[in-house]
Order: sequence, then C-alpha cells, then structure tokens
Amino acid sequence: MQIGMVGLGRMGGNMVRRLLRGQHECVVWNRDFAKSEELQQVGAHAVQTVEDLVKTLRGPRVVWVMLPSGDVTEQMIAKLGALCSKGDVVVDGGNSYFKDDVRRAKVLAERGIHYVDCGTSGGVWGADRGYCLMAGGTKEAIALLTPALRTLAPGVGDTTPTVGRAGGTAEEGFLHCGPVGAGHFVKMVHNGIEYGVMQAYAEGFDLMKSQAGPSVPADMRYDLKLEDIAELWRRGSVVGSWLLDLTAMALQEDPKLARYSGYVQDSGEGRWTVQAAIDNAVPAEVLTAALFTRFRSRQVHTYAEKVISAMREKFGGHVEQAPTGTSKAH
Repeated sequence: MQIGMVGLGRMGGNMVRRLLRGQHECVVWNRDFAKSEELQQVGAHAVQTVEDLVKTLRGPRVVWVMLPSGDVTEQMIAKLGALCSKGDVVVDGGNSYFKDDVRRAKVLAERGIHYVDCGTSGGVWGADRGYCLMAGGTKEAIALLTPALRTLAPGVGDTTPTVGRAGGTAEEGFLHCGPVGAGHFVKMVHNGIEYGVMQAYAEGFDLMKSQAGPSVPADMRYDLKLEDIAELWRRGSVVGSWLLDLTAMALQEDPKLARYSGYVQDSGEGRWTVQAAIDNAVPAEVLTAALFTRFRSRQVHTYAEKVISAMREKFGGHVEQAPTGTSKAH
C-alpha cells in the first residue's frame, strides 16, 4: 500500500524502513528535511511540506503521524484534518491520551475523515524485531491500514500461539482493540505495567547489590556478579523477559551502571494509567508505587533507578535527565 509518514524520529524513521522492506510505498515528511533525505536514499519519497505529502498520496490517503504526544501532535492532526478528504485515514501512532483521540475523531468525522489511534511498542529495536500494534478505530479504517500493520508487526515468528486459540491477528503482533481510543487505552495500560515490571527488576538487583554492604554480617556478605545473574535468569527462569534481556546487556557493558545518574523520567502513560485506575475504582498499588518511585528518583538516586534508566535507554533510546536539569544523552 501507499502510506504517508509524518515524523521520522527514533521510531518513525525505523518504521518507514520496515515498511519499505515490505514493498510499501512511503511518502515522508520531517521538520528536519535531512532525515527525510536519508530515507529517500533507501526508497522513500521525501517531500518538503505536509501539504506536498497530502497532494502526493493517492486516495483514499493513509497518513501516519509519529510525533511526541501533546501540542505537536494536536496541531498536526488539526492540520491534516484541514488538508485530507472524505474517506482518508489519519493515524496517530504516538503515545496520545485516549480521551484526546475520542475528541479528535469526532472533529475529523465531520469531514468524513477516519481517525485511528495506534499504540506502538517496540522502541529502537522495532525495525528488525517488529512492533506490537494496538489500534482503535472503525472497521473500515483498520481494513485500509491492515497491510501496513501486518508489515510493521513481528508476525507469528517463533512464539507459539496459546493453546486453544483459533487464530486472529493478535498472534501476528497487531490487534484492532475496539473503537477510537481503545488502542491508546490498551497501550497506556501496557506502559503502566511496564513501569511495574521495570521497578520489580530494579529493586531485585538493588537488593542483591546491597548484600555486599558493610552492615551485612560477614558470613552472609555476598559479592554477587549481577551481570552473571541477569544472564542466568534469561535461561529457564519464570522471570525471563525482553526487559531482562536488556538489563543483562546493560549490566554486561557496565555492572556498576556508573554512567547513569538514576534520574528516571516518566513519559505520561504511567500517570494516565493511575488516573484511569482512580476513575474506575480499580486498585493498582504496584503501578502507582512504580510511578511514585520515579518521582522520588529525581530527588534521591539509588542503584535501582540506575537499572531503570539503563532499561529505558536500551529499549527506547530515552535520554536520562541529569539531576542539575541538563540532559545527558547516552
């Protein structure tokens, strides 16, 4: 299919590369045209303006927006709403708040334009591993988008479907979760869970590190090789996961994680997950505690927070915020 991509950052650019490898035709725009030119070298059609992108696409157009959540995305969706035509599809693949999706979809629907919210997980590794995609929207819009979703997703691969399943796209790594907002709602909860899992790993490794401390009785003092334990747990353990794989990688590179301050940012989804739990009166103690611990990390930094910072860098290329307020890129 033909698809327009707006925003060619850490994920957007790699998504275009994966789409091109799947023989899709990609028309790309980025504020920094140099990134568009890079992708033109591998087969994309780079344009100078968003107006040019919309004019270049054939109808019904599909335009995928991959920009930071907030005003930047809000303004771009409004701009595309003015430029696109009846039957076109505008996709927000960033981390927008699901309630904003519902509002935007109503505005675009007045012009007959479909809106799809697509939670996208995969980070900087997605170009090769594929992306887990959680979409919300009408059946008609998802049908137009499905060829791209199928290419971007990991596919069945080596993961055996759960016993008793009768098929479906979830086994391929993408899912039409429901009406508009459902995709970003599911991705929001996904990220809230991610906070909790990361916090559990971080506290566990911090506890093992502390067992070598001077307050521990000498005959119970263990100088544990955390990089070896992380590698061990990757094999046969019930706590194995991709996040553990990335933790093992970080610990192998630097067991003390000396280049991390332990100042852990949150990107919004954790807060929205906790707010949804409050709104629905659902107890979410672990997810809430994990979010609050990130707040505390900006005042007092522990080895546990360094572990979280290392994981965030490994899966998403996130920049750690230094305690002084200056950014420290890894």
